[in-house]
Amino acid sequence: MPITLKELSGSKAKVKAAARELELSDLEKLVASLTAELNAEKKRQHEKQSKNRKGQIEKINKLLAQTGLTVDDLKSTVAVGGKKAKVKAKKKTAGKRAKVAPKYRLVVDGVEHLWSGRGRTPLAFAEYFEAGNERDSLLIAEW
Repeated sequence: MPITLKELSGSKAKVKAAARELELSDLEKLVASLTAELNAEKKRQHEKQSKNRKGQIEKINKLLAQTGLTVDDLKSTVAVGGKKAKVKAKKKTAGKRAKVAPKYRLVVDGVEHLWSGRGRTPLAFAEYFEAGNERDSLLIAEW
């Protein structure tokens, strides 16, 4: 029983075995024939997709004309899971956050230390609090 191309396409071992049975010139002819057929099939698929695409575009244009919508109307919304959703702007990266105004001020030996009250407590503030002082005593007047 002869081996089909479909069987060969699924097994490299079968391809190698079949190739060993052919003369080099016959193998080159086979490769050239398969390459030509592959290119022809790719062309047919591309033409089919182009035809389908043109049909879809015509169908959409017809619907737009019937409903009175424009392409700009479609650009303003994006279909998500069958629902309309507004187009979202790109998110800012975490590294580009705006600075927060300082909430606390501490002066130690003539050096001013400012802290927003967020994140890790700076050492100067930590030492001040460990000495039994209250946070509220360092609040900047604007707060």
